Amino acid sequence: MSVLFVCHGNICRSPMAESVMTHLAALRGLSETVVAASAAARTDALGCHPHRETVKILLREGILPVPHVARLLTREDGEKFDYIVGMDEYNMRDIRACVGECRAHVRPLLDRPVADPWYTGDFEATYRDVLEGCEALLNEIAGL
Repeated sequence: MSVLFVCHGNICRSPMAESVMTHLAALRGLSETVVAASAAARTDALGCHPHRETVKILLREGILPVPHVARLLTREDGEKFDYIVGMDEYNMRDIRACVGECRAHVRPLLDRPVADPWYTGDFEATYRDVLEGCEALLNEIAGL
């Protein structure tokens, strides 16, 4: 299963989710089965690396950040990935506008918005949201 996480700029929430999902899949022996990636819904930070606070919290939690440079979501992603996962209602709107009707299962990570640390400055809340959502999604994918 392939999962593409999408947030506004692809430097905070979505690369955090990509790294967390990659880590959780490895812990469960599912690295060959579950592959994660991430993309931006908007062009604000294309070509940038993950925010330093995203990297800092991942390392503190013992999660190796995946190599990453922000890239834009494409229409082709809708056919390439099994899941496309947005962080909030704005991302979901942008995802649907970009990929349209597609093979991917398009859904939010949580039933509430994932805290956006770009505006809140609260990377701890974002990490808790991302961890909760990734654990639930991995359970869903693994059929648990």
